[in-house]
Amino acid sequence: MDTPILSDIRVLDNILAVNLNVTLWSARRKLTLEDFGHVDLPPEDLASLGSKRIAPPESLRIFGTLKARAFSLLDRHGIRFLGGWAVPEDKATEIVQELTVIRNEFFAHKEVFLAEYDGLVRDWIAKHADWANILANATVGSDYVRARLGFAWQFYKVAPLMGHPDTATMAASGLYEEVEQLGATLFTEIAKSADETWRKVYAGRTEVTHKALSPLRTMYQKLMGLTFVEPHVAPVAEIVQMALSRLPRKGTITGTDLLMLQGLVCLLRDPDALIEHSQKVIEGYGPATVLDAVLRAPLPEASPDDLGELLDESDEESLERVALPDPGAGARIPSMGLW
Repeated sequence: MDTPILSDIRVLDNILAVNLNVTLWSARRKLTLEDFGHVDLPPEDLASLGSKRIAPPESLRIFGTLKARAFSLLDRHGIRFLGGWAVPEDKATEIVQELTVIRNEFFAHKEVFLAEYDGLVRDWIAKHADWANILANATVGSDYVRARLGFAWQFYKVAPLMGHPDTATMAASGLYEEVEQLGATLFTEIAKSADETWRKVYAGRTEVTHKALSPLRTMYQKLMGLTFVEPHVAPVAEIVQMALSRLPRKGTITGTDLLMLQGLVCLLRDPDALIEHSQKVIEGYGPATVLDAVLRAPLPEASPDDLGELLDESDEESLERVALPDPGAGARIPSMGLW
């Protein structure tokens, strides 16, 4: 990455840190030697025993699903930071409202599960009657389970260490380094989302519906909420917005429009290329120039001279003799000769 991506410590003025505490109970208990009677087992320094389930796993699946929903919500709005997330301060109310909905659903399912818990355990043991002794000796009460199913969060402001009598301690506090990485982390997260979007939505498609735009809109909203993190963020949001604005409002997306979206997603998958193109938007080239070049992206084997010639071509013939690189084959989106 030739262009330095370093966030300024002043971004802390616009973000809140979020810590999410969701604790799940696995319904597993450790297997012991006593469970197997007098069977010869390897010594502990060679192998260790696994675990046994004391309740049906499907009865606990909803809690993992709700935890994943909470993570997805925070990933949608924020950046991973200090073991949690950094989110825009002006999004705090919206995020808390959505977290509250998920938490209330979590606790409602918790009460239903606890009310049925004893029966679930009895049925589970009956289902595995040959191992009833092993299971029955490992069961725990519902109060134990209640304490291990939790859902909570904390929002807080982060500030650099100032005024400490030891300047070396302030310099080595580590916060500046964490903040500097926020921009790079954001682009990495966008690339991960774009890669998943490519594989699930765009790879190999000759047409898509408007539902295919949903992940792009999600990435756009995330970028727009975090434009203060680093100067290259806003131009990337502009590129995405420009692409969305070019599409027809109804109907299946095919042909040139689909190629543009596929090229955009491929560009978003590559943080280095994305930042390179974002820099040129900053320099005044405009997001339309990026999209036009994406649409005319050559085959991977084309030479750099061929890429540069595309800048001066706007006729239909030039569009027909080039094709979008297939990132599924490991091709990196090139600079496309824009600059």
